[in-house]
Amino acid sequence: MAWKSFVAMGDSFTEGMDDSYPDGTYRGWADLVAARLAVDAGPDFGYANLAVRGKLLDQVIDEQLEPVLAMRPGLVSFAAGGNDVLRRKVDVESLVDKIDSVIGRIRDTGADVILFRFADVTAHLPGQRIVGPRAGTLNDGTRRVAERHGAHLIDLFADRAFDNPLLWSADRLHLSAAGHRRVAGHVLNTLGVGVDEDWLLVPPMPAPTPWLLARGADLRWAGQHLAPWIRRRLAGASSGDEVKAKRPELAPVDAIA
Repeated sequence: MAWKSFVAMGDSFTEGMDDSYPDGTYRGWADLVAARLAVDAGPDFGYANLAVRGKLLDQVIDEQLEPVLAMRPGLVSFAAGGNDVLRRKVDVESLVDKIDSVIGRIRDTGADVILFRFADVTAHLPGQRIVGPRAGTLNDGTRRVAERHGAHLIDLFADRAFDNPLLWSADRLHLSAAGHRRVAGHVLNTLGVGVDEDWLLVPPMPAPTPWLLARGADLRWAGQHLAPWIRRRLAGASSGDEVKAKRPELAPVDAIA
């Protein structure tokens, strides 16, 4: 099937962090998918990406859903809730109920929908015993939503290649360029679209880091990435407060740098 338009909704995962263009903006899996879909759809293909880093689920819904419905795209991706499960208090089942309602509204327009079970990032972060079960509940709920509404489900959690730290960026939370390419490959395969096999290649697993060097790396990571995140939480701020959607309207993919 050749979709004529694709709109991506969500947070940093879909904005494309940390797969950088030369100008400092982000590419990511959604841009890669859009560029491939445009090959089959032709020059009239339109792509919008409303995702903004740091957004909670309610913000994604409040800020992005109505614009998406107004665009009436043929294909929509929705990936949100990951930032919520990192917060101190969260009702994950309530998140799933909200996602279910959103996907129902999108599907009622006739659009096809892409959903995700997120890859396991907890092994790289503190608080695994708290965040892990929450993420599992969100993933399981998303599977149910996909089944209920006939959405395409991309099961990144089942892909153990994401255990490789080279698929993640230095902040241990966002994907690297290789990670985004692999996500794009999964999406295109699920959609039944041909994909460059190189996108699914995984770098060789790095050799284990000696204990002392690993602890030093943990300390540097905490200073460079964890501490700023905590300061933002204490201040009630978000990394996306001053960020606008990179592609707020449907536009030809050849506009991508």
